[in-house]
Order: sequence, then C-alpha cells, then structure tokens
Amino acid sequence: MPVEFLGIAATGDGSETTARTTHAFDRDYTLRLARAHEDHGWDRVLFAYGAGAPEPAAAAAFLAAKLDRLQILLAHRPNVSYPTFAAKTFATLDRISDGRLTVHFITGGNDHEQQREGDFLPKDRRYARTREYIGIVKKAWTSREPFDHEGEFYRFNDFVSDVFPVQQPRPNVSFGGSSPAAFAAGGAEADIYALWGEPLVRTAEQIELVKAAAEAAGRTDTPRIQVAFRPIIAPTEELAWEKAHRTVAAIKARRGSGDLVRHRSVSAEGPENAGSQRLVEIAEAGERYDRALWTPTAAATGGAGNSNALVGTPETVAQALLDYYDLGVDILSARGYDHVGDAIDFGRYVIPIVREEVAKRDAAKAAKAAEAAADTAKAAAA
Repeated sequence: MPVEFLGIAATGDGSETTARTTHAFDRDYTLRLARAHEDHGWDRVLFAYGAGAPEPAAAAAFLAAKLDRLQILLAHRPNVSYPTFAAKTFATLDRISDGRLTVHFITGGNDHEQQREGDFLPKDRRYARTREYIGIVKKAWTSREPFDHEGEFYRFNDFVSDVFPVQQPRPNVSFGGSSPAAFAAGGAEADIYALWGEPLVRTAEQIELVKAAAEAAGRTDTPRIQVAFRPIIAPTEELAWEKAHRTVAAIKARRGSGDLVRHRSVSAEGPENAGSQRLVEIAEAGERYDRALWTPTAAATGGAGNSNALVGTPETVAQALLDYYDLGVDILSARGYDHVGDAIDFGRYVIPIVREEVAKRDAAKAAKAAEAAADTAKAAAA
C-alpha cells in the first residue's frame, strides 16, 4: 500500500525548545515552512487548532492559494461553529485548494482548553456531539436537496449548500483519540484514524480497537491509520542521542522558566485525555522501546500531544517507521523542533529510504500474489 508523510504547517517559528520570534501568524514563515515540505517529498501538512491561536482555515486558504501540490489537513473543533457553516467553509477551502483538503475533527480532551472558547460539555458528551457534527457535515457536502435535522445537539430546517467540494463524493475525515468513546465515534465516522506514537505492541492493540469499532458500527471498510512522532536525527547514533538530550534539556528549561506557553493545560493530577495519559504511563514505564522510540520528550511536556521521539540516524529512524508500516500504518506524521530545518532534513534523508523500502515490500507482495494466482490456475487446469 502507498505510504504518505504528514508534516506541520506552523504559522510561527516557536516550538517546545525555542521561543517564537515571529508573529503568531507570519505569512512569510508559513509559506517558507510549507515550501520546505513541498520541495522535500512530504504529502501534506497539518494546520493545528488551539484556543487563541491563528484561525487555521484562513491560514490554510492562504497556503492553498500559494502552493500547487501540498495537501492540507485542517484541524477543527465542533464547538467553535455550527456544522452547516463549517461544511461551507470546508467546501470552499477544498475549491481553493483544488481538492487537497482533509478535515481532522477534534473533540477536545482538556476541559480547561475547551472552556476557553465557551465549551462546557463533559468529554463523553463532546464525543457524541462530534459524531453528530461529522454526520451533518458529510450530508451537507453531498446533498443537493434541502434537508432538515433534529438531533441531540443541532436542529435546523431546509438547509442546502450552494458550494460543494472538488473531491467527490466528499473530502476525507480524520479523527483521533484513545478512549472507548473516541474509538466508537472515530470507528463509525473516520476515513483516517490518528494515533500518537507508542511502542509497537501498544500501537497494534489500538489498531485492533479501531477495526473492532468500525465493525461494530456496521462498516465493511476500516479507517486508514496515521501515527505521529517527533524525529530527532543526526549523521551518527552518538550525535543523534546527544541532540536528543539537548532537546529534552531545552524543553525542561523553557517549561521551568514559565516561557513555554501551551494552548492546552495539564493539571497537577496529570492530563485529562486518555491519549496523554497513555504517553505518561509509557514514559514512566521506560525511556526506550523497540528500535528507536524514546519517551523523555513526552515526559518533559506532561504527555502533551504528539511528543514521543524517534532517535537515531536517518537509516535507524526510517527502519523504525517501516516497523509501524508493517503493522498497517500508512500515514506517518513527523514534526521536529526546528520546523524548517527538521522538515528539510527528514525529507532529504528519511523519506526516500522509507519510500524505497515500501516500494520493495509492495513489489514483493505483488509478486507473491501473482505466483499464488498462477499456482491456483495451474491446479485448476490440472
């Protein structure tokens, strides 16, 4: 199966290790980073969402109008707009980008962050709302006739959009989460299920949960699987590990000084969402897993989002990513700490290795399938 690479569409140059020197939305930096991805083999970039952060749909529209190939993954929280309005926004953006849009729906795993924008629903209710919201958006994308809706969270009459996506029947829907409510909602609605990087055995377990949720929802297909990491690469293993320890020291220094401002909050009792709880638990159990997974970057941020690292030479990190591909992961998300420099290095030195090895695997599978078909035909003829 083909493999895709997802990077980050940061609109400013700050990260967990470095204070921002640009505006929160800097046109030149946003375009420079996106071009670094487009020019170095990446398939798409994520416009993330945070309360108080630049509005991602507008930033994505700016980028889509400037670049011709790079695809867009747009993060969206259902609490910030009505689903009919959101459906029109997404369809318009798909028109601007000529069919390069995927929408990532975020239910929200932190009460404090949600309440910053007036969302006081408890988490399990938020998942129910997200599932209803996605269903409305999908129908608005595809229905040429006016329709009514009366659900638990939304009610309207006689809606029909005048703008439809380029992609037919609709753009893809992405979803993430590690709680039972998340698997139920995403298994039912998602085309792509996004996971944070965990040890291989735990990732395999989550993939099985996604498959089971899709089957329980009556689906005959299964969402594609995306897994996210923070790669730390260098020409030698020794240099990569030195870089990794400098990275964690920088994260701790910024966090300790109060300089590290995050859009999500972690209480003294630890993170609220199941995904971050899992990252903290994994970090507490050990620092190194499998071929290259390293957890101190996650521990230093309190399990904040995509935070587990893959450390090593480009060859080591590529082989680690191929281990996840062999589990059934076909979208690999990677984001460094120096956004532009790391995007270029990863694109130059890691992506080509992974693509070459995937092509070899696919060719071997095709040859094996052809051989099996020939043996079957030969047996039938006999």
